[in-house]
Formats: sequence, C-alpha cells, structure tokens
Amino acid sequence: MTHQVLARKWRPRDFESLVGQEHVVRALSHALETARLHHAYLFTGTRGVGKTTIARILAKSLNCERGLGAKPCGKCGACVAIDQGRFTDYLELDAASNRGVDEMTQLLENAVYAPAVGRYKVYVIDEVHMLSSHAFNAMLKTLEEPPPHMVFILATTDPQKVPVTVLSRCLQFNLKNMAPAAIATYLATVLAAEGVSFESAALEQIGRAASGSMRDALSLLDQAIAYCGGEVREEAIREMLGVVDRRYLERVLDALDAADGPALIGVGDEMMSNNAPFAGALRELASLLHRIALAQVGAAGEGDAGSLQRYARAFAPEDLQVYYQIAVHGARDLPLAPDEHAGFTMTLLRMLSFRPDDAGASRNAGAAPVAGGSTDARGSTDARGSTPRRSSAALANTGAEGPDPRAFDGDWPRLATVLQLNGLARQFIEQCELVSHEGLSFRVRVPIRALAEGPAQSKVRDALAAYFGAPVRLSVVHGAVGGRTAAAVATEQRNERQAQALRSIESDPFVQQMISELDARVLPESVRPNDA
Repeated sequence: MTHQVLARKWRPRDFESLVGQEHVVRALSHALETARLHHAYLFTGTRGVGKTTIARILAKSLNCERGLGAKPCGKCGACVAIDQGRFTDYLELDAASNRGVDEMTQLLENAVYAPAVGRYKVYVIDEVHMLSSHAFNAMLKTLEEPPPHMVFILATTDPQKVPVTVLSRCLQFNLKNMAPAAIATYLATVLAAEGVSFESAALEQIGRAASGSMRDALSLLDQAIAYCGGEVREEAIREMLGVVDRRYLERVLDALDAADGPALIGVGDEMMSNNAPFAGALRELASLLHRIALAQVGAAGEGDAGSLQRYARAFAPEDLQVYYQIAVHGARDLPLAPDEHAGFTMTLLRMLSFRPDDAGASRNAGAAPVAGGSTDARGSTDARGSTPRRSSAALANTGAEGPDPRAFDGDWPRLATVLQLNGLARQFIEQCELVSHEGLSFRVRVPIRALAEGPAQSKVRDALAAYFGAPVRLSVVHGAVGGRTAAAVATEQRNERQAQALRSIESDPFVQQMISELDARVLPESVRPNDA
C-alpha cells in the first residue's frame, strides 16, 4: 500500500476532530443546526491552521446526503467525493494562479446554474488576496447577491490586501495559531495511533518549531520519524531542527549566576567546536529567559515549572528583563559581528557586565559598607561588604570615587532634582517625601501604590548609591504625603514665577495706560514667565 503523509492522513474530516479553532467551530455549528447560513465566508490566518480544511468540512455539512447539519456522516457519496476532490458541485480555486478577470468571469457564469448532484454549490477561493483588482470588481455583485444555491468560501493569509468592499460582503473568521502545547498533545495522539514510540520533550520541540501551524507540525513529524529511524527522540529532534542542547543554555545561566566570565567563554568555545548554531542559541536563550520570568509570576507551563524554579529564585526579575533584551538584540545583531562566535560571546559578556556586582568592593575599596551584612539585591552590601557597581560615567558625574562619600544635607527635594532618572523612577523621586533618615538609610513615603511596589525604587536606590558613592538603604511605604516633595516645590516655584510675571505685566506703564484709556484688561492665563 502506498504510504500517505501524515498531514493528509490525519487531516480532520469533521468539526469534532478539528484542533485549536473552537471559536470558528462553535459559530459554524450553530449556523448549520439552525439553518442560518451566510452566502459568503472569509477565513483568515497563517498557513497550516485549517482554512481549507474547515472549508471542506463546511461543504460536506452543506451537502451531506443524510441532511444539513454540523455533523456530516463522512460516508455518503457526497462526503466521500468532497474528501477525494471529485464532487461536481465543490470547486477549489487557487487565486495565486487564477487571478485574472477572465477566470473570475467564467467562474461566476457557472455559478448561476443549479447544483448537479448536491444541495449547494460551494466555491472555495484560496489566497483570495492574490486576485487582481479587476477580478475583485467582477465578483462584487455576485458576492453580494448570489443565487440561493451558492456559497462562497474565501481564504487568505493576508486579509489586509482584500478590498473593504469584499470584506463587507463576507462573514469573517480569524483562525488562531496553534499553541505549542496543543500541537504536542495532538502529535502524541497521532504517534500513539501510528504505533511509533516517542519522547514528550521531542514533541514539544516540534510544537515550537511549527510556529503555530499544525500542517507544518505533521510534516516535521514525518521528517522526524524518518530521521530518527522509526521513533521520535529529543536528542535526534534537536539535531534535526538545529536546536541548541538546553544543557548549554543552563550552563550559561549558571555562569551568569556565579559571575564566572571564563565559564561563559568556555561554553561559547565548546559550542563552536560542536558546530552549534549561535543565532539559534540566542533565540533559545531568550525563550528560556521568558519561561523563567513566567515561572516567577506563577504562569509557567506544567512541564516547565519544576525545572525553572531554581533559576526563578536565582535571578531578580529586573535582571531577567535585561538578559532577555540583550539576547534578543544579540541575535538581531549577530550578522554584524566579525564572526558568530565572537558575536555570541560578546553578547554573554554584555549580560555579565549588567548583572549586580558582587565583586564591587575590589574596585570601590574605600566605600564604607553598611553594618549588618546583607540588605537588598541592589544598592546594598552583602555579608562580604560588596558594593553596587557604578559606571565610570556615574563616578565622573558624582566625583565620589574617594573614601569620603558626600553627606546628605537634609534637602530631599533638591536631591531629587540632581539625580539622573527618567520614566517611573523620575516620578517616584519627585512624588515621594522623606519620612526619616539616618546616615545613608532613607525612609520615604509615596502616594501611588504602583510606585511603592514597582521596580522604580531599585532604580532610585542605584541612583542614590551612585550619587553618594556608597551603598544606600531605601525603604518605601505607601500613603498620603504631607511634607515637601520635589513635585510640590517645583509647583510652588512655578506658581511664584507665574505670579511675578503677572505683576510685571500689570505694572508696565504701557499696559496701565491701555487699561486706563481703553478699559482693557490682562488675561492671567495668557501670561507666561520667560523660562516657561
């Protein structure tokens, strides 16, 4: 018997076996069961998500010999003929190769005739966005008022190119990409039915590589069975797909956690000797960092949660964000590097340079450690007296390289204006008020809870540490502010400048003459200080 590829053999034959498009199945099933049918449907979505498959199932539902309904029998003459592509009243047209007005005109001329054997004529036009503008214009009238026996099903991967005049005449359904987990589950069902042994991790790799397309996943599964010699194993699938061994990525994370630069370089060298794909490695690293971040907020997948918890505890959330961004940019910029190995290792070293510095004391030996050992992951010392890293630019701006950090004079609003901050961190420092302080230990109150609980405070702590040239303790509470904040001081100064500008205008001799002789008046809202 001739072998049939899995993508064709396991193509869904009814709505019940369709995977991942429940919203479309629900709408079409209700329409079929209540006989509330539309004359034109538009299915949109990326390749391999089931557009043509749903069109065939809908055609069988409309023409099944057992009657109109959402569950075609799949065994009658009409159902079998549609599945085999030989049903007289069912036509699939590829608009990529039949895009002209002549082909469309011929199609519409045949549409007016009654079905030969079926209940409805069903015309499926795939990749409809490829039709010419004249072909679209030719079909508009028929698409709006087709014969009662006619149903059009349009499918496209690029709905933006379909004219609005066509969209408005169709009932539109957007098919979703398949989730990798859903793909892996379906592939497991297929392999169990085919009697092929497999490893779940291998199917997860295929699910991610399919990029949401079930057809691509089944094609990759066919390739995997052949590549692996009749079984599907993770190590072989990684080799087939060019996926980097996860053990390399875990060693990268371990080295980052330990601040071990030589170990990072060693991983890169070993990957080069084993011909590992560096671009794929950076993408896989970004994906792994994403899953670790999800684990930190309790949203990791069931298969990942246990293995990711160690890294979720090891890295601060803000560090994961930085590492993720560096990995993404590193993959993008890899073609610009002298060679891929150099670009990969420099990306890893960039991550290392942005991690909290546990060896800062060796470069800032004069900075006085805070008594009592460890306080925070950032802006404080650990039991060994380490200090946070400060860039050379920050040291140059503050002049705080020496052993005598500058003292705090008690003027919190003035201090807020000199710190180099932006975004939420700038809002934090301008809105908060100083509750108390002892040395370089500050307690502040902010009026907005999001600022009190968000990452802005770590940036403020770093900026304070850079300004004073020493570790800083910063504790934050939420509540109404009643003291002087930088924002309040700025408002007072702005109001005073506005009042002074208004007084200056009103005291001007020319203005006073205009008021006296012409009954003029000064509009206060039109007056602006010179520095406004």
